[in-house]
Amino acid sequence: MTQQVARRVAPGAGKVLSGVEEAAESTKLWCGAAVAMACFGGWRGRTAAAAGLAAMTVAQLASNGVCKQLADRPRPPKEWFPHDEADDRPDSSSFPSGHTAAAVAFTAAVLPTWPAAGVTCAVPAAMVAVERVQSGAHYPSDVVAGAAVGLACAWLTRRAPRLALRHWT
Repeated sequence: MTQQVARRVAPGAGKVLSGVEEAAESTKLWCGAAVAMACFGGWRGRTAAAAGLAAMTVAQLASNGVCKQLADRPRPPKEWFPHDEADDRPDSSSFPSGHTAAAVAFTAAVLPTWPAAGVTCAVPAAMVAVERVQSGAHYPSDVVAGAAVGLACAWLTRRAPRLALRHWT
């Protein structure tokens, strides 16, 4: 399936996906979105930005700091990909996709507070997920697991304050 995804993406679309992934590298895209929301979205934008950044941070810690250390799964073989993008990938574990976890966590945390911004963020988040397979950095199951980590972290960070208050009061 990994090879099929890499081969089915048209070269032009692959360049667009790579551009979006480059923007998302080191969470730049999500931090930029949070700044824009905070500056132009009023109270709702600031609340959505804070929720998105918190969820993204937790997702990065969970996926890259915990899950990758436990899984230690090798990346897909470079020979599977008809392009040279597979040469430029990290040496860390393939499982789960940290890029996808961050993208999904940010988007899922923003969505309840500002649905329009969340839907807008869902487009590049989905593109990042597809690009991670297309580029040879991940297997599809790595991306699915990253999305699950992201969703769980968004849920946790949105519920944590209420859970803490309930526990301590």
